[in-house]
Amino acid sequence: MAPDDSAPQAERDQRVFMDALYWWGVPTLFRAPHNPDPTACDIALVGVPHSTGNGTTERDQHLGPRAVRDISANGRRVHMHFELDPWNACRIHDLGDVPLPEANNNERCIERITAFYEKVDAAGTRPVSVGGDHSITGGILQALGGPQSKLTGGKKAALLHFDAHTDAFSNMKHFLGAEKSAAHWAAYLVQDGHVDAERSVQVGIRGNARTLDWLKPSYDLGYEVITMDRYKEIGLQRAIEIIQQRIGDHPVYITFDLDCLDPMVAPGCANIEAGCNGFMIDEAMALLRAVRGFNIVGGDVACLMPTKDSPNKITAMVTMAVMFEMLSLIADSHFRE
Repeated sequence: MAPDDSAPQAERDQRVFMDALYWWGVPTLFRAPHNPDPTACDIALVGVPHSTGNGTTERDQHLGPRAVRDISANGRRVHMHFELDPWNACRIHDLGDVPLPEANNNERCIERITAFYEKVDAAGTRPVSVGGDHSITGGILQALGGPQSKLTGGKKAALLHFDAHTDAFSNMKHFLGAEKSAAHWAAYLVQDGHVDAERSVQVGIRGNARTLDWLKPSYDLGYEVITMDRYKEIGLQRAIEIIQQRIGDHPVYITFDLDCLDPMVAPGCANIEAGCNGFMIDEAMALLRAVRGFNIVGGDVACLMPTKDSPNKITAMVTMAVMFEMLSLIADSHFRE
């Protein structure tokens, strides 16, 4: 709830303080009003409690949205870098979770995710979502990118993809039974006409892969790939320039896999790459801000594993912080007065 600016300052500040105490009240995302109607808001906060696109024992990612709702009132803040109060700049609602009654059927779940976001897109509302494994991005962008999309104006979406892995393993038909899986979405979205790889960047890719040609599918599809080794060579500012030049004025969707971060920053995520350093949170935030002022149609944060998080819930809080950055970027780009 936004503070009443007509109230005495002490009363207003007390309400702001109380709203940030996460252990009381109804735990919506960022204590935003819960309203399932996407036409009633400018930015939609959505939970996507889906785990079966990963296909491994890393199945607890469906608990991610609930974990972030539990603590995210503490993230209802102003953005000091942008000098922006996003909660007053636009209408931000928690739409709730995508209903997934066939939770163990990945393909059916992806269909339901797409159907949910088709309604969000039709409303012209920009979603910021929390998963869920990374297959959710495929379901979301089947609705938000391509000729049917209102938000992109019928264009394919550019993709700003933060990850330790490319998720473009199109050389395999399925990942342990899941076809539109967490390992495939970055490939089939390009092949099916929802994402323009020539306008897209995959950043943070690292790890000791299972094959020496593991980046080839991304290059063949047309992605710009900034591996961690390349990032260390070119530095932050050059990486920002590459992102900005690549995307340009194209509508862009941001997807953020928590495993792009160093494990000590986000220990509670799936498929950790522990053999080489990932991003520190300040680096990741600076790279996100590369698209400040761009036509951002939405974003998601994926792969939170609350059952592997530390007792202080640091990974859930990092997820919250990345979501706040995304919604602030959208509010700053589209709704600042």
